[in-house]
Amino acid sequence: MELAHYISAWIKEKVEEAGAEGVVLGLSGGVDSSLTAALAKKALGDKVLGLLMPCHSDPTDLEHARLVADKFGIETEYVDLGPVFDRLMASLPRGSDLAVANLKPRLRMATLYYFANSRNYLVAGTGNKSELTVGYFTKYGDGGADLLPLGDLLKCQVRGLARELGVPEEIIAKLPSAGLWPGQTDEGEMGITYDELDRTIAAMEKGDTSDCDETILKRVKAVGAASEHKRQPIPICKI
Repeated sequence: MELAHYISAWIKEKVEEAGAEGVVLGLSGGVDSSLTAALAKKALGDKVLGLLMPCHSDPTDLEHARLVADKFGIETEYVDLGPVFDRLMASLPRGSDLAVANLKPRLRMATLYYFANSRNYLVAGTGNKSELTVGYFTKYGDGGADLLPLGDLLKCQVRGLARELGVPEEIIAKLPSAGLWPGQTDEGEMGITYDELDRTIAAMEKGDTSDCDETILKRVKAVGAASEHKRQPIPICKI
């Protein structure tokens, strides 16, 4: 539990440094948000708010989100973003499938900050190191947060710590999905499994990629380079 104590203490420290009262996060029903919620609860007690924000989502995800909230005693608010999404889409010209899909996490980000501003809370993001490395997140969507408690944990480490803290196994074991469209999975969209990704990232950090699959290594490097803009501050034109 040493790692859990460390991350929880870090969350508490960041909240205090900001002069905030607590944290708000989106409870998606996935392992990353479930672990983030458990760690935030450990750090801040009742000063944690989990938002349930379905947007034409799989009903199982909502069930899993509520299961986690009940297990760890986390306050929740329910906001159905489906009608908002539909109304916005009706006002917009048809865009690419990716543009449409990315509206969902961006609507969630706006909702999270609405509650954060109302309560003087910080927004806790739920992204992990594996996703951040290859840019598998929506800029100003799920990438929009005030702190990232899992940002230095690979997906395999997230799963391991989630088990330690008692996150239900059915959540840990299910196929990760951002719920962007029916049947969408993280691994299907990335074209690589999390196990392959984690092994490759670990090898790159050690400086020895001799045992890596060359195709996977090239892909990880390529998508990492292409998504570098997501991990950097907004460029400013210096005068």
